[in-house]
Amino acid sequence: MINYMMFVYIPAGVAILAAIVCILLFFLRKYMTMLVDKRISAYQNDLMIKHCAEVQNMYSQMRGWRHDYHNHIQAMKAFLTLGQEAEHSAYLSKLDTDLTSVDMMIKTGNVMVDAILNSKISLVASKKIDINVKAAVPEELRISEIDLCVIIGNLIDNALEACMKLQDETKRFIRVYIGRHKKMIYISVTNAATDDIKKMGKAYLSTKASLSHGFGLMRIDRITEKYGGFVNRQHEEGAFATEITLPL
Repeated sequence: MINYMMFVYIPAGVAILAAIVCILLFFLRKYMTMLVDKRISAYQNDLMIKHCAEVQNMYSQMRGWRHDYHNHIQAMKAFLTLGQEAEHSAYLSKLDTDLTSVDMMIKTGNVMVDAILNSKISLVASKKIDINVKAAVPEELRISEIDLCVIIGNLIDNALEACMKLQDETKRFIRVYIGRHKKMIYISVTNAATDDIKKMGKAYLSTKASLSHGFGLMRIDRITEKYGGFVNRQHEEGAFATEITLPL
């Protein structure tokens, strides 16, 4: 039995070219990995900065409330010292009314969503932007609370950024609605916007100039797709709206 060995002749130039291509692909892959890691790191740093700003703003409000509380106590002590019971009673009634109007805490039925919403509302309000929130979260969720908060946080961040581009501060607004619709959880965020919205086909593009360009939109889309939900974005004159439905 004779074994035949076949040899295929490959020109030296082709072999060298193939080797060069392999090396280039290797370094290109490493470069792309480093670039993605860098962008993710920048995005996470950006989120941390925003979170710190939100917490700092809430602390400032708490310090303001503490200062007002101290003044209210001094005023009531003065009424009691002077024996002005009628004035004291009237002051308490007025204070009760003021405290009711000041209590802007959103209670959705979900602690984590409450935390992210109230934090974002505090930040938006500090920018002199009119914000209205109506939210109720079902007890049983298919989506994880963390993913839900990521969606809500990114939506409000995008809305805030869009509002800040408007020169006329009186036109800035954000409307948030979260609720149950049949067997879905429905999330809607509408905000004031300029008319320079960028699109590629049916997709809207982020206008951010930082390394975190588009990461918020990407995170929203990926999480929604993960749970078999739907994202609908619409742009009309002076307003931009995002609707998201997620199965319960």
